[in-house]
Amino acid sequence: MSEELNRERQELTGLAQRFGLPQTVSGDPFPPSQEGAPLIIDTDAGGDPDDAIALVAAAAEPTLTMVSTVDELGGRRARFVRHLLDLLGREDVRVVAGADLGDRRMDCIAGLVPDSVEPQRTDLADAVAEVVKSTDGLVRWVGMGPATNLAALLTENPSLAERLVVTQMGGALNYRDPERAEHNFRLDPAAANTLLTKGKLPKLVLSDTTFTPELEITKDSELHRRLATAEHAWAKLVTAHMAQWFDRFHPGTIQHDGLTLAAGLQLPYVALRRERVVLDDIGRMTTAPDGNLARISVKADHRAFLAWLTRRLDTALEETR
Repeated sequence: MSEELNRERQELTGLAQRFGLPQTVSGDPFPPSQEGAPLIIDTDAGGDPDDAIALVAAAAEPTLTMVSTVDELGGRRARFVRHLLDLLGREDVRVVAGADLGDRRMDCIAGLVPDSVEPQRTDLADAVAEVVKSTDGLVRWVGMGPATNLAALLTENPSLAERLVVTQMGGALNYRDPERAEHNFRLDPAAANTLLTKGKLPKLVLSDTTFTPELEITKDSELHRRLATAEHAWAKLVTAHMAQWFDRFHPGTIQHDGLTLAAGLQLPYVALRRERVVLDDIGRMTTAPDGNLARISVKADHRAFLAWLTRRLDTALEETR
């Protein structure tokens, strides 16, 4: 037993050092944070507007280097992201259209992107390689949609696991519908499983933590009113996008992806614990002694997070006048 515990201790210490995470076992000094590491966001922006709101918040990060899209709509998600980033003054951020899963239901950007916005590049592996080669250190990957793109990258180039610090929105231990998996894992269960088996200590921000009215923005929310009355082109784009979502799907948007971004930036709003987890064939998650080691969210300070998100959006409104 003592040998097994020692091996586990060494594994946790090694992972903490490799990925710049706070140590939970005694030994070496605390490793440095990942501040300054290039940031890649993988998103299904264009459906639920929480992705777009998270992208506005992420645009304030000088390290935001690339945005890839997943569950594509024939390249329209990538063009929407390109347009939004341009309006936010982040023309420097490369945008790559990723996997298209053939699902056209979650489309809330009809008519919002000018024809002048060109199709974006599609060479995801090459684009990620460019980011990785630009630094001797780690690269932060924040997944806000199905894990399809990341799974393909890790399968094609397993050594990427040593360079990517992955934070993924997805999974649930107590999903509200026990017959289904959480949305992102449900759309591509095989990719979610690849993330767990090939990734190195991924951080999973579970639906158990994010699915709460505390994180919901509705038409009557102060934050929505602030955006809806702003004259900024990016704010008009986001509120028009939100209007399509409100009309077609739900009267509010829960900020799952913004909270995931905060966790990926190592902000102190999400508490995580190490856990071994497995997925079934449809992506439902359970704990298991022989499962894959991950850091899963256990709780969050939703009020403090929303205050941070509001500050980010207010700053964007001030800086893009």
